[in-house]
Amino acid sequence: MAKGEFSLIDFISTHFKVPEGMVGIGDDCAIIPSYGEDTLVSTDMLLEGIHFLRTKASPEDIGWKAAAVNLSDIAAMGGVPTATFLSMALPADAQGEWAERFIVGYAEISRLYNVPLLGGDTTSSLRDIAINVGVKGRCPQGKAIGRNGAKVGETIFVTGPLGDSGAGLKAILEQLPSTPLVDHLIGKHLRPTPRLAEGVALRQTERVGAMMDISDGIASDLRHILRCSGVGATIELSSLPLSEELRQMCTLHDWNPTDLALTAGEDYELLLTGPDNLPELVEFPLHPIGTITEDRELCWMHNGRKVRYNKKGFSHF
Repeated sequence: MAKGEFSLIDFISTHFKVPEGMVGIGDDCAIIPSYGEDTLVSTDMLLEGIHFLRTKASPEDIGWKAAAVNLSDIAAMGGVPTATFLSMALPADAQGEWAERFIVGYAEISRLYNVPLLGGDTTSSLRDIAINVGVKGRCPQGKAIGRNGAKVGETIFVTGPLGDSGAGLKAILEQLPSTPLVDHLIGKHLRPTPRLAEGVALRQTERVGAMMDISDGIASDLRHILRCSGVGATIELSSLPLSEELRQMCTLHDWNPTDLALTAGEDYELLLTGPDNLPELVEFPLHPIGTITEDRELCWMHNGRKVRYNKKGFSHF
């Protein structure tokens, strides 16, 4: 009996052989060769009460986020999104104004990245909202960046600050009163930015070993790269990029910024490996946080000294 998310994924994959030339289960997107380029395909589901709270976020924000998290999967492979497909199961009280406002938010980010909505499905739900988005993208043939290419000695980078989204969610759940600081962090949670331009630029360097987006937190997501690549890593906790807003919020409310950066997830920055000089090849910041090692272990350091850190990121099961 399969127990846990990844046990179930492994069980599913044993029942489906991936056709030659394609990449299937286990990466941010499937890869399907098509007329001289690769077609990228991914899908994600968002459930009310698990991925969003209808009472804590506007329909427009939920619509934005539903599209954003899927576009981020294309960014994680270094691709360009070309279309999305949207399916929704809606209870009676979400079938009118709520659904229309959801589409307004979904359309806002779709226009921003010039990604058309080409189809989907709608049905009723007895209680909660369920949203499933499929996304299609493209990439030069053989150039998509997967999770399995990390090499011993490469540096581990992230494209931006970690923990802001988690702090925003914490502020929502703790019902903190509105301030510019609180509103900034809540905005990071409700309206994430898929790093599409960064993903393409990194792919074009042809120096990236492995890459994925940060959805469940570094403490979980990095393990996917290590597992797929058959390597280990050392992470320097003092090198984790933290925004000034996160630092201020943690000081005010006695929150642990390291825990938020490593385990809260939903930052949708890119996590990647490459040579030390990779930041010189792109025009945006890359923050080095560690090194790929050969021992297949994940080792945490703080100011050069080994420490124990047993927490993990979000688990879907």
